[in-house]
Amino acid sequence: MITTNHSGQPSVRGFTMVEALVALLVLSIGLLGVGLMQFSSLRSNHGSSLRSQATFLAYDIADRMRANRAAAIDGGEYDIALAAAGASGTVAGDDLIRWKQSLADTLPGGDGSVARTQVTNAAGGTPITVTTFTVTVRWNDSRDPAEAPLQFVMETQL
Repeated sequence: MITTNHSGQPSVRGFTMVEALVALLVLSIGLLGVGLMQFSSLRSNHGSSLRSQATFLAYDIADRMRANRAAAIDGGEYDIALAAAGASGTVAGDDLIRWKQSLADTLPGGDGSVARTQVTNAAGGTPITVTTFTVTVRWNDSRDPAEAPLQFVMETQL
């Protein structure tokens, strides 16, 4: 709307339709950016939650091995490969069955393995055997089955 002021000069009041549309466009781009940041944040939060669960489950089997130390070190009853099932009938076998089930229930595509390594060191005359366990937890953090699974690897000595 164009009007004249007291000096006879034309003056413009209000917004034109183009100005309003430009303001709306800038606002919508800003809101779209905020929405994308929120989506990215949620995705990262989910990934970190899965990593925390994987860490917790790795320490869970390590604690079970510490509680059943003789079977873990001497018998090697906690050794298990990826995609293998534990055999029930022993405390170690039942621990592995429960652990593998927890992996499958908690993590998408969750699986795990435990490998035992024993090294005997005879330095100083007295042989000392050190037993190291490598616990591996794998899961799929993506909806794409072709993407490689993520893994958490932990080593512990008993």
